[in-house]
Amino acid sequence: MATHDYEKRAKEDHASISKVSVPSALNIEVEIQSTGPALKRQMKNRHIAMISIGGVIGTGIFLGTATALQKGGPVGMLLAYVAVGTLCYTVMISLGEMAAFLPIPGGHLTYAERFVDPAWSFAMGWLYCYNWIVILPAEISAAAVVINYWNKTVNNAVWITMCLAVVIIINMFGAGAYGEAEFIFCSVKVITIVGLIILGIVLDLGGGPDHDRIGFRYWKNPGPFAQYDKIPGAKGRFLGWSAVMSQAAFSFIGTEVVAIAGAEVKNPRRNIPKAIRRVYIRLLLFYIGGVAIIGLLVPSSDKRLDLADGTAAASPFVIAISNAGIKALPSIINAAILTSAWSAANSDLYSSSRALYGLALNGSAPKIFLKVTRHGLPWVAVAACASIGLLAYMGLHSGSGRVFGWFANMTAVSGLISWFGIGVTYIRFHRGLKAQGIDRKALPYHSPLQPFAAWYATIGCFLAILFSGWFVFLKGNWATDTFVTNYLPMAMFPILYVGAKFYTRTPLRPYEQMDFKSGLQEVLDASYTEPTPENWIMRVWSWLM
Repeated sequence: MATHDYEKRAKEDHASISKVSVPSALNIEVEIQSTGPALKRQMKNRHIAMISIGGVIGTGIFLGTATALQKGGPVGMLLAYVAVGTLCYTVMISLGEMAAFLPIPGGHLTYAERFVDPAWSFAMGWLYCYNWIVILPAEISAAAVVINYWNKTVNNAVWITMCLAVVIIINMFGAGAYGEAEFIFCSVKVITIVGLIILGIVLDLGGGPDHDRIGFRYWKNPGPFAQYDKIPGAKGRFLGWSAVMSQAAFSFIGTEVVAIAGAEVKNPRRNIPKAIRRVYIRLLLFYIGGVAIIGLLVPSSDKRLDLADGTAAASPFVIAISNAGIKALPSIINAAILTSAWSAANSDLYSSSRALYGLALNGSAPKIFLKVTRHGLPWVAVAACASIGLLAYMGLHSGSGRVFGWFANMTAVSGLISWFGIGVTYIRFHRGLKAQGIDRKALPYHSPLQPFAAWYATIGCFLAILFSGWFVFLKGNWATDTFVTNYLPMAMFPILYVGAKFYTRTPLRPYEQMDFKSGLQEVLDASYTEPTPENWIMRVWSWLM
């Protein structure tokens, strides 16, 4: 098989590439690649395990649910999160097969180049990079909102600067430091969300200081659904539900960080499949369970749920605890929420810089972003993406809560487009395996739901994108900022794809010529059998991590 395009570009950058045929578990020839400075596998088992469980649990669930509850009501919010959760799961099992088989730099952006065409990779890559770059100032803005819970007198510029500095410093120390920081952050987040769900159940059943048994009171009054813009009947309820879809997507976007991190994970053949199999835990327990509890504890008519002015610094969880009369706990929970914003921003900078590195690797971005330190840090990509975090200072004029809403919309839509692209890529990957006689059952991870799950994800994401902001077209509901933040990413994708297609003039990859070889030997070399646990404590740790 001919050397791939990005390998040719690597040659031009004076990287040496040698090829030999060796046997593999999949009965195909593999290529050994030896290049110059590149990303290094520094993340340990426990890092990727914890990242897979709690990596992007952040302000989407802790803070963004305030807007979701206000717009959709408790049942409308829950149904929206369930709908997006099914899309997330089908996307992840699709991506999981490719990532477990080939955990290489660029993740699904490289898969798009191999299994669809370079133009598809170009469009997906830049939109995905845009997604992660934009979400960074969103999380930083959210952190400023959270801090306002304690102090509204100090200028938000101080909090934004502090949060940005923490995130940049962690990322400049490389993947190992990122993994270690995320292990600590994710541990705090997982403990916090589990504790809040348990506490929420106790408060709902009347176990709080006021002994008020809430039950399903707020499902009855003000009601299970919120009437969008006070539009009566089913139309208003449907619009309220659809308005929550973008916020729900914002909460879920980022689960694919496991694939992006695949090139820097130790023992990828063991750790990537294990991480993918844990996705459902996050979906069911943290997101679905979390929003269900929120809908029980806080009425959708509570004025503190409005983040537009940047003064509603408490999340629905904190509002519920305050209503129950618990004195000190709200500040403790708010502190944990602040760490979640830091953690999410940390992941945002990591993912955006690796996506930019992947674009450069595939020839879709300037080669300067391929510059890597001897410790494996793509420092130019990190610096470029970190500079976009300065957009968080927009909140000084418009209000951090409002800016958070803008960025959340843009992130949600561009993230759904990335999911759509992953679905299309997997469908072609699936057909390519069949065309080349490669047995899917021999892959490190495979799902029995394929290819139907990928088709569901592709169609579902397209519909969610199409109707993400259609309520602005209703009479009297026009909002330029909502229209731009929802539909700009949607317009960008076809423009990028058609433009790249016209420039490259490359056809779709024929199924028989898809590249399943490049980089496989490095993956096989980096994988090994874990030692057998010697006692029950080690067995439990091995199961967890």
